[in-house]
Amino acid sequence: MTWIKTNFLWMMFRSGWASKHNQERILAIRITRKGFEDILSKCVASKGNSGNDVAAKKLNPKADEVRLQWDPDHLPNGSKVPDRRAIQLGLRGAMVLKFSDEFIIDVTDITEFVLENSKFVGNADEGKLMMPQEGIYPVSDPELAIKLHLI
Repeated sequence: MTWIKTNFLWMMFRSGWASKHNQERILAIRITRKGFEDILSKCVASKGNSGNDVAAKKLNPKADEVRLQWDPDHLPNGSKVPDRRAIQLGLRGAMVLKFSDEFIIDVTDITEFVLENSKFVGNADEGKLMMPQEGIYPVSDPELAIKLHLI
């Protein structure tokens, strides 16, 4: 399964600011909005992320092409942000091919940016930390918002 991590600080937490074994390169992958919405429309909540979602409880882990997980959002030092989650989307099968062939606009290696900024984490220079600007993704389709457990 290939995972899309939509939140920069969650990815920094997961990769140890590009210092963990086999996570020493950080790529920023820009995809089309249409592609992202196609991915979201096909997601199935992971066990433990589903609440009372009957479909997720009957989930065949091999059948879904997009797995939805809500994970804790993090501060630069790795501490969890209370009451805020970051979406992770696992892709497999035909969706991985569609993602790589149709949805990607560009790929940028941001490893040097990450390493340069990692030296400001957890010390008096944290105010110098630069991060990509992120915002809440607007979901206008009420059915999709329910599927994503936003309402």
